[in-house]
Amino acid sequence: MDDGLADLLHRVVLLLGDAARQRTDDRDGLTYSQIRLLGTLEDIQPATQHQLAQALSISDPAVSRALRPLEADGLVQVTIDPAHARRRLVRLTDTGQKAFHTAGKPLYDELKTGLLAAGFPYQRYLDDTKRLAELLEGA
Repeated sequence: MDDGLADLLHRVVLLLGDAARQRTDDRDGLTYSQIRLLGTLEDIQPATQHQLAQALSISDPAVSRALRPLEADGLVQVTIDPAHARRRLVRLTDTGQKAFHTAGKPLYDELKTGLLAAGFPYQRYLDDTKRLAELLEGA
């Protein structure tokens, strides 16, 4: 990956994180960490708590603590893995998926606005990301 693209991707991550944190600072609705967890779960479900911890780069107990309110709110479902009684599987519910996408839409809009305001080549980023995904699928 060339240094220019790496720098652009780094800027995207920083802007997205800033937008997410600013948007969720009031703690109405989902927190930034909960949005990350639900988004990660959407990509790798069903997932064990350990798989989620690895994907999010946090500890297994932190995932367990993070899942409790999400499960209580009906956003995720945690069940015993039939193949291994000591392992718990986590799935995103329909309500959780809707909550994730509802929370993510304003973040997407804020990210795009922030990137364009910062002079970021947004369309190039989208095109390069699509090409990268196609290359990875073919690998």
